[in-house]
Amino acid sequence: MNERHESGVDTLADTVIQTHAVLYARMHSASSCRPTRDRPRARQTATDPFLASTSRHLSAANAVLGPAARHHLDHGSERAHDFAQQCRRLEIALSQVKAKLYGSTFVVRRPWDSIWEEVGRELARTRTLEAQLVTDLGTAAAERCDELAERLYWTERRGPTRPHPYLPHRGVPGRIARRVAVRVDRFWDTAEGRMVPDPVRPERNRDGRLVQYLLADPHVS
Repeated sequence: MNERHESGVDTLADTVIQTHAVLYARMHSASSCRPTRDRPRARQTATDPFLASTSRHLSAANAVLGPAARHHLDHGSERAHDFAQQCRRLEIALSQVKAKLYGSTFVVRRPWDSIWEEVGRELARTRTLEAQLVTDLGTAAAERCDELAERLYWTERRGPTRPHPYLPHRGVPGRIARRVAVRVDRFWDTAEGRMVPDPVRPERNRDGRLVQYLLADPHVS
C-alpha cells in the first residue's frame, strides 16, 4: 500500500474516531446536566448539541458509508442494512431524549437515567459497527478513503439535526427523506434559536491507525 493510500485510511479512521469522541463527550455533558433556579434551561442547552450532532452523523454515515460498503465489501448490502437498522435503534433512543426534554406525556414517567442508559448502549453498538465498516473499507478501498472522509464531512454539515427513526435511511427514498427532514429541521432550529455544532473536519496529516480503539469495549460515564 502506498503512502497516499495509507494517508487515506488514517483520514477516514481518524475522522470517525474523533467524531465519536465528540459525541461521547457531548452525551456525558448532557446526561450529567441538571437545571437550576438560575439556569432552568440548562438541560436543553447541554442536550441539543448532542442530539443535533449525533443525528447529523447518523444520517451522513448512512448516506456515505452505506453505499461504499455495498460497492466494496463482501456481503456489503447486508452490512449496510445492519448498520442502517442499528442507526435506527439509536435514533429511537434519541427520540426518547427529545421527547423527555420537551415534556412529552409519552415519556413523562420514564426516568432520565433509563433513557441515557439506552442511548449509551445503542451509541456503543453503532460505534462498533461503524468502526468495522471503516476498517474494512480501509482494506478494500484504501484509495477512496480520503474522498469518503471529505464526503462524510460535507454530508454531515447538510444533514438533519433531529432524529427521524421512521424515515427511510437508504437509497433514493433515503435521500429524498433526508432533504425534506433537513428543511423542516432548519426551520425549527431557526425558530427556536437552536445551536448546531459543526462536524469534525478531516485532517490528512494525522499519524497512526486508531480505529482499533473503536472496537474496544466503550465505557460511558
